[in-house]
Amino acid sequence: MKKLISAALIGFSVFASAQISLAAKANAVIPTSSASWKNLKSAATNAVEQKGKNITGFNVGLSLKIDLPTALYLMPEIYYTNFSNEFTVQNDANAAQTTLKAKNSRVDIPVLVGVNLLGNLLSAYAGPVGSFNLAKDDNFDNFIQKVNAKEFTVGYQLGFQSEIKKVILTARYEGAFSKDQRKFINNVAGSSQEIDYDNRSSMFLLGLGYKF
Repeated sequence: MKKLISAALIGFSVFASAQISLAAKANAVIPTSSASWKNLKSAATNAVEQKGKNITGFNVGLSLKIDLPTALYLMPEIYYTNFSNEFTVQNDANAAQTTLKAKNSRVDIPVLVGVNLLGNLLSAYAGPVGSFNLAKDDNFDNFIQKVNAKEFTVGYQLGFQSEIKKVILTARYEGAFSKDQRKFINNVAGSSQEIDYDNRSSMFLLGLGYKF
């Protein structure tokens, strides 16, 4: 019992001495295949050169940063995220191709642990993100969705953040721990074409925030 009380007092003293700040953030969502520097650089370069044409969506939300007595900090966040993915498939009956666009809207809750590298000027963070799917099932052209979207999936995020007075610049990569596998079936008579698609895609997020 004494150990439990001591641990509780230590935890309380740590959080009592922590500095807490709240920020509003918004991110542009850019598709990418992996977290390698080459792919992240390519995604960012294409976003600039194509004047944002490869930006597939956005998210907006609130971020709570809890600075601990050490160089570490906790950063729980909540976002509304909306994005779309295009993918092209070969039709089974002829040489023509079909392009489908899967839309997704969800609530994302990242819980990140960060470390200050150069104080508030530069920090790095990583952690899991839970996503609650809000999107309804979609039909595209002659294709109908036969497997419902998962209500909850889990991914991970890692990235960097820079605070310049009240302005916050962020860059992060999001990957997946679990899949959101969907199946589309061509409903044209005589066709047996099926398409499997994972809507929990990897993405690169470029963000801007304001600290209150």
